[in-house]
Amino acid sequence: MASHRRPKQPSHGYAVLTATAAVSVALSAPSASADPLPDPNKKGVQAQIDRLYESATQATEKYNGAKETAEKLRQEADNLQEAVARKQDDLNELRRALGSAATAQYRSGGLDPSVQLLLSSDPDAFLDEAAVLDRLGSRQSEALERFLSEQRALRQQRTQAGAKLADLQETRKELGNRKKEIQGKLAEAQRLLNTLTANERAAIAAKEERANRSSERVELGNEASASGITAAAFQAAKSRVGMPYVWGATGPGSFDCSGLTSWAFRQAGVNLPRTSQAQASAGTRINSLSALKPGDLIIMRTDLSHVGFYAGNGQILHSPKPGAQVRYESIARSGMPFMWGVRI
Repeated sequence: MASHRRPKQPSHGYAVLTATAAVSVALSAPSASADPLPDPNKKGVQAQIDRLYESATQATEKYNGAKETAEKLRQEADNLQEAVARKQDDLNELRRALGSAATAQYRSGGLDPSVQLLLSSDPDAFLDEAAVLDRLGSRQSEALERFLSEQRALRQQRTQAGAKLADLQETRKELGNRKKEIQGKLAEAQRLLNTLTANERAAIAAKEERANRSSERVELGNEASASGITAAAFQAAKSRVGMPYVWGATGPGSFDCSGLTSWAFRQAGVNLPRTSQAQASAGTRINSLSALKPGDLIIMRTDLSHVGFYAGNGQILHSPKPGAQVRYESIARSGMPFMWGVRI
């Protein structure tokens, strides 16, 4: 079995802007003993913190989905507004051409029905009188019909753009609510962490650090990936071991769970959906753990709210939770149920 050695990470001068600072107090506490927490009642506090972190990561995937939707809606609304502007320009040009014809006609001795049609506040109603079209020349008739068609198309595009903008506003509202939810859960975790003594916080930090350091000694085996694409994505993910979990982050210096997988596949030239739920159906489903190859995605939790890479030898490479780093862990000991794998 080959032993994985984490490559030495370059020093980063970035600031991690995240409420996952809930564990920063613990990490800066005095050197800790690996002994269990001295007060059995405090184990309940740790369990509450763990549940809050899990809930925050689940809310993060919902936030990511709303953010992806908002970005798509914004692009669609921008495209529709640009189309409306172009259509208005076309309509103005047609109006000018028809106006020029009307002016010439007036000077030559009268205002025929085609001009009345152009000046009408309700051209469609005016055209209901079929006799009008019979009195128009074929060239004028074509020009007027084109004008009315463009006018109707413009109204439709304006309606569509307005609907997209309304949807965008609602989605942005949802984004704000999701953000508050995540920040609230992380703040509550911080509050609970602060109820512990310095030694108790240090013990938690030491446990987390041992989990992070385990990536330096993990045995992955020598099994090959299913394809060059999955191998390249997995290699990119391995280069991020040691980077911090940050909710909503997509790299390259920090990640949430689906942020890591989507970033890694982008390095391999593949654009994955943003959320773990969408990634769960992005490729070929593999129901058995034993059939997975390194670089396949692993979908975890019954609500499909966690994703990572199968790393070989029963290990997952993932960005697990607030306060943790991108690391390898035993799938069996991750505390999250395996749902299925996905081969891209």
